[in-house]
Amino acid sequence: MILKRNWALIFVTSSSNPIKPPSSSLSSTSLTTAHSVLTHHGFPIGLLPTGVFSYNLNTTTGEFSVDLGTPCRLILPPDNYLATYSKKVTGKIVENRIAELKGIRVRAFSQWWGITGIKINGDDLVFEVGMVTAKYLVKNFDESPQCEDYSLC
Repeated sequence: MILKRNWALIFVTSSSNPIKPPSSSLSSTSLTTAHSVLTHHGFPIGLLPTGVFSYNLNTTTGEFSVDLGTPCRLILPPDNYLATYSKKVTGKIVENRIAELKGIRVRAFSQWWGITGIKINGDDLVFEVGMVTAKYLVKNFDESPQCEDYSLC
C-alpha cells in the first residue's frame, strides 16, 4: 500500500483533525508527515529539512520518496558539512535503517559524496558513503535544518 501526503494539506488539517493512514498500514500511529515516518522508524527528524512538500511511503516494502519542491542546500551538524538534497530523495526505510538512499550529497575533503545509507547504532547515526562510514550522535539531529538559497551552491 502506498501513502501519499501533501505537506500543505497536512499543515492546514493537522491542528484540527489529524490525517491517519488506513487501518491496514504500518500501525494506528498517525504518519502525517515525512518527519513522523522517520521517528516511527527510530530516526531523528533532523535528517530531513523543514518544508517537505510531500512524500510517498510503501508500507509493505519500506520504499519511500520525499519531494522537497526544490533542491536544497544546508549545513549538517555537528561538523558543519555542506550538504545538498535533490528535489526528490528516495530510499528504503525499515526499523533503524535507511538503505538505497539517493538524493543527499555531502561535501567533505574537497569532494562531494553521496550518502547511500543511514543506520542507528545505539546513540549514534552511522552514515554510509559506499564502503566508508561516519558516526555522529543522534542528538545532533534532533531539529530539522532549514534550507538555504540553493543558487549559492
